[in-house]
Amino acid sequence: MAQWHLSEDRLFDPDPAQREIARRLYRGITALPIVCPHGHVDPRWLAQDTFDAPGAPITPSELFIVPDHYVFRMLYSQGVPLDALGVPRADGSRSEVDHRQVWQAFADNFYLFRGTPSGMWLAHEVNVVFGIQDKLDGQNAQAIYDEIADKLARPEYRPRALFERFNIEVLCTTDAASDPLKHHQAIMDSGWQGVVRPTFRPDAVVNLLAPGWKGAVQALGGAANCDITTYTALIRALESRRAYFKSMGCKATDHGVESAYTARLSDAEAEAIFARALRGEATPEDAKRFTGHMLMEMARMSVEDGMTMQLHVGVYRNHNAQLFEKFGADKGADIPIKTEFVHNLRPLLTEYGNDRRLTLILFGMDESVYSSELAPLAGHYPALKLGPPWWFQDSPNGMARYFDQVMETAGLHNTAGFNDDTRAFVSIPARHDVWRRASANWLAGLVVRGLIDEGEAAEMAPEMANGLARRAYNL
Repeated sequence: MAQWHLSEDRLFDPDPAQREIARRLYRGITALPIVCPHGHVDPRWLAQDTFDAPGAPITPSELFIVPDHYVFRMLYSQGVPLDALGVPRADGSRSEVDHRQVWQAFADNFYLFRGTPSGMWLAHEVNVVFGIQDKLDGQNAQAIYDEIADKLARPEYRPRALFERFNIEVLCTTDAASDPLKHHQAIMDSGWQGVVRPTFRPDAVVNLLAPGWKGAVQALGGAANCDITTYTALIRALESRRAYFKSMGCKATDHGVESAYTARLSDAEAEAIFARALRGEATPEDAKRFTGHMLMEMARMSVEDGMTMQLHVGVYRNHNAQLFEKFGADKGADIPIKTEFVHNLRPLLTEYGNDRRLTLILFGMDESVYSSELAPLAGHYPALKLGPPWWFQDSPNGMARYFDQVMETAGLHNTAGFNDDTRAFVSIPARHDVWRRASANWLAGLVVRGLIDEGEAAEMAPEMANGLARRAYNL
């Protein structure tokens, strides 16, 4: 039976001199606490201290496969239907599946993940987190399923115990503007010392053409205890909810947009567009202009309340129309697109880019603008920082390209460190380990080329591991 052999030198350069320096730098940061400033872990798990769904224990399939679009998109690409994996549909229903068969399909196709970031994460989860020595394949799938299921029933594999074992200093979730944050309140009331913070995400009410937009506006009004029948009422409701989130420990907002377009509308223009949207008459141009204006408003509010503003740009969401109709959003069918920042962000930066009260963290999927647009912008405006390589670039090669194209122009301290951006809780230590190894290797490369000395690299490594993120998000 083949066994896991995770190389101690994985991600390090084969050059002996660089590899030895990378080893030393990595040893200096591997035990540092994990800071998770942005992600999508379900806070219910930590509030209830169980992965279990109501009335049923969680299965290995529900932990590893169902919440992780990195995993099931690969299986789907090879012809495995999402229904066969038990992925929830848009209406909340799901196929009745045998979770052992789901796991079997996963194991039969595990070879698909070789050489991918997901493969690295999964190997770490199975081998390091769950202590499984044998490599997963179709022959041993059921034995490994049983071993993981047995461990999930033990106290040391409950969410809070894993949170502590992973050495997580703080974990930030991502929550709709209307979310009552009852799970965060339960965590605070429980007396447990783990730090779990919400993040304010208003996309559902900012994007006028989003499915269910009117219902999201009504939900926001209910949460803010007001009727949102005008643009002015929308702004007041958003300000009210931000204040509530901040009282619950929120440190950041998050905004996902296809384009970085920003522009200021007059109050009259904003009211007219909002009124058209309520009547179901908003056009794509209305939606573009309104979203661009609302990003200006979100920056204004961040200047006033001090919350870090995250802007994720450059993804065509739900490219597979048939899949979206049946299963809804976040099902692995989002595709990167070309993005322009210099002109699109200028209105926002003209108003707020020089204001040190604002921290705006940019995330982009278009690597062609790393060195030509993003790095020069972040290397100039006091309010700007660059987020880490995101989504499809959250990989060893993606990180190396990011370091090479961004750092010499922006400078290390105009970046925001790393976040794991994951729904898969047990993958968190693996994802941070990849970043720390990639960081150590990049710094070691600077040392062997004489750009910095090893003492400077040893000071930079902890910043990359957690210091930059801690400061960018005021954690």
